[in-house]
Amino acid sequence: MLKLDILVLSVHPDDAELGCGGTILKHIALGKKVGIVDLTQGELGTRGSAEIRAKEAEAAGKILGLAARENLAIPDGFFENTKQYQLKVIEAIRKYQPEIIITNAYHDRHPDHGRACDLVTDSAFLSGLRKIETYVDGKLQEPWRAELLLHFIQDVYIKPDIVVDITDYWDKKIESVNAYGSQFYNPEWEEEPQTYISSPDFIAVVEARAREFGKTIHVKFAEGFTSRRILGVDNLFNLR
Repeated sequence: MLKLDILVLSVHPDDAELGCGGTILKHIALGKKVGIVDLTQGELGTRGSAEIRAKEAEAAGKILGLAARENLAIPDGFFENTKQYQLKVIEAIRKYQPEIIITNAYHDRHPDHGRACDLVTDSAFLSGLRKIETYVDGKLQEPWRAELLLHFIQDVYIKPDIVVDITDYWDKKIESVNAYGSQFYNPEWEEEPQTYISSPDFIAVVEARAREFGKTIHVKFAEGFTSRRILGVDNLFNLR
């Protein structure tokens, strides 16, 4: 079994890179084991295909230095927060036993993001209930509940509860985003039509958001996260 310190459960391949790529890189540099489980293959994306996205996700994972990455192949666009899909997410959580789970925003421009947030939030709690039985390779999994569940912030602005300085990891984060050449601005990708996220303006907005969050803690770039519970610190000198 590969136990992870941080597991990112996000709905589309590329959500994790955009939402928390810098935070992933920072914690890997600190010696933490981080993995991503993509809920869907992103097969409804206007550009590219599920097969292309899988190759891009693999390339992005290597750039980030992930300990693990897999895809649950839940139907893109049409999934609901049901027992069927909760059990798939619970299996992934119990498989990796993360201390921290990071997932999609509470609500966003893309309706999948908010629904994935609800699916992962409910599954993260249910994963700790012993009477919910899940099996991998015929073996009963142990219940597991992460210590902390965080939500990254996506297209729609949400006031963060915490922000993480990613200044030293910004360039590498963007490199991992650019691994998705079918999705984001790429002059060499000739497939039409162009989309909201394939415009160079989209990455400019991502940078502007990171600079905005960075400004709040007096650094160049940061990523923001929300939590549904009060967060504590050991002492006030951990704060910026």
